[in-house]
Amino acid sequence: MQNQFDERTRQTGFTPGATASVPRAARDAGLRSYMLKVYNYMTSGVLLTGIVAMLFYSSGMAATVFMGGGFLPWLIILSPLAIIFAMSFGMNRMSTGTLQMMFWGFATLMGLSMSTIFLRYTGISIAQTFFAVSAAFAGLSLWGYTTKKDLSGWGTFLIMGVVGLIVALLLNAFIFQSGAMSMAISAIGVLIFAGLTAYDTQKIKSIYFHVAGTDMMGKVVIMGALNLYLDFINMFQFLLTFMGSQE
Repeated sequence: MQNQFDERTRQTGFTPGATASVPRAARDAGLRSYMLKVYNYMTSGVLLTGIVAMLFYSSGMAATVFMGGGFLPWLIILSPLAIIFAMSFGMNRMSTGTLQMMFWGFATLMGLSMSTIFLRYTGISIAQTFFAVSAAFAGLSLWGYTTKKDLSGWGTFLIMGVVGLIVALLLNAFIFQSGAMSMAISAIGVLIFAGLTAYDTQKIKSIYFHVAGTDMMGKVVIMGALNLYLDFINMFQFLLTFMGSQE
């Protein structure tokens, strides 16, 4: 999904240089406004997830649902993944409003799913990890936005890393069940999603010059926010393995 808007891997029909005739100051102001919308969506999504997670845990429903077994826990865990695929592959057919509703629905379901962290870790360690990831994310995203270095070469390597990470997680969960392997996977996961934060930020920035002034702008803002949301949440969950104190 990370390559959904990568101009090197898919044809979009956007016209490169469409903003070339626009004055530089106007382009810069438009870019800042566009990036601010992306960050606002992403931040709002993370906050919604956190609020839902805390409320679901505080109500006692998290313990009831996830410790009771059955089909419901799997439905909650897998539903966000289904929404990601639907948004990624159906964005051209969906309206901006539909994508917005799906984004908020995704953030809500992620909150239900992530409520389990309160069953395993102390609130203080969760808060400390959250603020540490927030600071790291801000720095990495700022670097991705401002650097003159072309990060496009990172894309394939990082996506391969994500695929390998998923395979390793599944193998460790169902076969090896090794604590040491879990820690190694978490360390690699933090590094991969740190790299993706910078890479995605630069990619989202570059897409602006292809969609500025088109009806695709709203859709690209939401999908960009989704990418950054996933980078943040994954980095948070992997780092929590190191910083989280068990209940």
